[in-house]
Amino acid sequence: MYEIILYISQYHHWIEAFHIISVIMWISGMLYLPRLYVYHTNVPPHSNRSKMLKLMERRLLKIIVNPAMICSIFFGVVLAIVTEAYSTTWFAIKITFVTLILIIHMMLANDYKNFFHDRNTKHALYFKIINETITLLVILIVIMVVVKPFL
Repeated sequence: MYEIILYISQYHHWIEAFHIISVIMWISGMLYLPRLYVYHTNVPPHSNRSKMLKLMERRLLKIIVNPAMICSIFFGVVLAIVTEAYSTTWFAIKITFVTLILIIHMMLANDYKNFFHDRNTKHALYFKIINETITLLVILIVIMVVVKPFL
């Protein structure tokens, strides 16, 4: 196992680059999806606009957000192993915030199903708050990664 980690560590910068790229894609989609839901709460079910929003939401979630999340987790785990960051306090805090984003991701995926079946009961304000929560979590994650407090 040590040999594998040593071999992979040669590509540390590539792994880090792909992690950053996938995180940017994931979070971009995570910030856009609740905005689409805000628009969707203001249109009547079964309308042409609702159908268009359903298509946009589906494509965003299935083509961008879900694959980017999977890549972010994969490259993040590899990076944590190669750099041994998993044993630090800042990393534990970062993972806590990432877990909250994953929970929000699952909530938004569930909201997609509700919109798709015209069963949404949530107000636009809820999705605006979710959007701002994601922003706050990203800020906290960046601080943990760049500043690395609690070393």
